Amino acid sequence: MTKHEFEVAMTCEGCSGAVTRILNKLGDVKFEIDLPKKLVWIESDRDVEVLTETLKKCGKEVKYIGIK
Repeated sequence: MTKHEFEVAMTCEGCSGAVTRILNKLGDVKFEIDLPKKLVWIESDRDVEVLTETLKKCGKEVKYIGIK
């Protein structure tokens, strides 16, 4: 599985909770959230575009940084 790094404009626990709920719906992904640094790492075989669009469902600005 590839580990992708994203910057997500999270400001609070509620934001990271929304990201967690959205990513859990994908099912076959492992992820870590670093709220202070506003980073999300996702391990998945899914396409980057799919992961980006999924993250955008939380209503926050999302920026793909690259493969970690």
